[in-house]
Amino acid sequence: MGGLSLWHWLIVLVIVVLVFGTKRLGNVGKDLGEAVKGFKKGMRDGDDDADKPSAQLRDERRDETRSGESTKHDDRTPR
Repeated sequence: MGGLSLWHWLIVLVIVVLVFGTKRLGNVGKDLGEAVKGFKKGMRDGDDDADKPSAQLRDERRDETRSGESTKHDDRTPR
């Protein structure tokens, strides 16, 4: 009762083929394969960016302490 048997899946497959046709299903498979290839290519191209340093935000407090100025305390609450 809980799972579908092989016969259930075959009946579903036959109904899908009858509704959509083999040509349309072939096009869907082709498009899906191209999408997967494009995704893999994008992931490989993205790995090249790992060698580059990522952008960093400036920490004004660190800059003030480096320049010899005293650190100013804000009355603002941190966000």
